[in-house]
Amino acid sequence: MKKIRSYLPILLLVVIVGLYRTDLTVTELKARYTDASSAFMNLDGMDVHYRLEGNPADSVPLVLIHGTGSMLQTWDGWVNALRDSRRIVRLDLPGYGLTGPHPQNEASIQYYTRFMALFIERLGFKRCDVAGNSLGGNIAWHMALMGPDRVRQLILIDAAGYPFTPKSVPIGFRLAQLPLVNGLIAKLTPDALFRSSLENLYHNDGLVTDTLVQRYADLNRREGNRQAFVRRQPALDSLWLRIGQIRQPTLILWGQHDNLIPVEVAQRFHRDLPNDTLIIYPNAGHVPMEELPAQTVADYRNWSVRQPGH
Repeated sequence: MKKIRSYLPILLLVVIVGLYRTDLTVTELKARYTDASSAFMNLDGMDVHYRLEGNPADSVPLVLIHGTGSMLQTWDGWVNALRDSRRIVRLDLPGYGLTGPHPQNEASIQYYTRFMALFIERLGFKRCDVAGNSLGGNIAWHMALMGPDRVRQLILIDAAGYPFTPKSVPIGFRLAQLPLVNGLIAKLTPDALFRSSLENLYHNDGLVTDTLVQRYADLNRREGNRQAFVRRQPALDSLWLRIGQIRQPTLILWGQHDNLIPVEVAQRFHRDLPNDTLIIYPNAGHVPMEELPAQTVADYRNWSVRQPGH
């Protein structure tokens, strides 16, 4: 037994070395994850990575907002399907992707709502349609509530905002909330951690490819992102009590097998919103726009053209 104990520090060191991953620089990530449509806006102390794509004749753009731990590429399927007809804006939120963390690690919903209003204004748009997934959905409905004249249509995809109890939380999220462990998570992030988290979010594990895992792993290892992630203290504000005041036409898309934000939350949005349509997908999890891009974008199109003023 004493001999085994004597080897424990060595074994622990071997494990740490095996799981350790260095930060990746913005320069090397830009080479992998930008394209001809990528641009950067200096805003609030950050170089915000965004893409302005699609039909320039569309005067009211569709703004796409990703969720926690994600990046603008989560919307690739939607952009590919809509670029001929819609003007599309998507971005890496502060704290994520190539944008990286806010200098003071601002990450409250109130901050993100103000940030998005300023970002869209800087692009020169006075009004937009907004779609958001998870955290992005939370930001989207806050935008519609706080700036009703600036949001025409609202699309909520497995959106956060109400109090809820998850059925299952991805391991990366769980570890980041443990006080003595989260410091390690800022450095010990093997690809297997991202694969496990994605398989928790997806319903169809077969769609969790090596390429998908690598993208999530790389962009979360962008210098500063992991450290900012573990320092955040997610907080629910009380504005969910006013969701029923949102008057914009709203499309709610939800994966039946969402273990993070359960489908009961979709039913609550549907019950409280006065002008909404709800579609639940029996073969999707937390990110149906990634798992079912063709089906979700077709449902969005069919709904959108029926809305007043479109």
